[in-house]
Order: sequence, then structure tokens, then C-alpha cells
Amino acid sequence: MALETGDKAPDFSLIADNGKPFKLSSKLKGNALLVFYPGDNLPVCQQQMRDYRDHYDKFSALNVDVIAISGDESGFIKSFKKEHGLPFTLLSDAEGEVSKLYDSFGWFGVKRSVFLVDKNFEIKYKHVESVSIYRRSVDELTDIIKRKL
Repeated sequence: MALETGDKAPDFSLIADNGKPFKLSSKLKGNALLVFYPGDNLPVCQQQMRDYRDHYDKFSALNVDVIAISGDESGFIKSFKKEHGLPFTLLSDAEGEVSKLYDSFGWFGVKRSVFLVDKNFEIKYKHVESVSIYRRSVDELTDIIKRKL
């Protein structure tokens, strides 16, 4: 059954870019934007993460933590974070288990998608891209956050 807005976001535990376990229910202190993306070395993913990095203050001003999840191994996400100076948490979903829970897994692995989750774990917004070359812009996401929270 597909997740919809209003549903409770599934809890999960993945390995973070620092090599330690990250359990959503333990780490979520407020609102979060869960960003699923196909992989660290893909051009659209690199541009998306740099865009979120360059405008991270907009998310912070709205009290929203960005948590990015890819199908890459933890070693790759650690180097990707360092190489691009990303200020937000990256998580490794190498087995695709969490991506599947969030309807963000397809034939080619992790699908590009975003979920806005509030502090009560309610999904306030969901968007799964039909084609992974497209992505939600910072301006679009901040507008959605302002309307939904």
C-alpha cells in the first residue's frame, strides 16, 4: 500500500555519513525533508545536493532538517558529503529497504523523491519523480513547506 499525505512516516534505521546508525525516531526533533536520490556520482544528484547545500539556510529558517538518502554504500556517501561540503545528514540505503517503505524504489534502484515529515511523523507532502532527471527546486520546496507546516 502506497504512502500518502496524512499517513504516519515509517520509522527506520540506516547508517549515516559518519558511519553510525541513524534511527529516524531518535534523531527527528522537529520537521524533516527526506530526500531520496539515486546516487552520489550522478550529475543530477550532485546538482540537487549542491543546490540544497547552497540554500540550506532557507530550510533551517523554516525549522526543517534535510536528510538525504541514497542507495550508495556508507563509504561513498561519506566521501560525497566531504567533497561537496554538504551540511546535512546523508544516509546509506544500499539494500533499498527504506526506499521501498517510502515508495521510492524502482527497476533501477532508488527513485528521486521528497517527503516532508512533521515532528509527529505525519507525512505533510510527498512527491516521487516519474523520471529521475527531474527534481524539486529549493524555491518550490520552501513554498510547499510554508504552506504545509
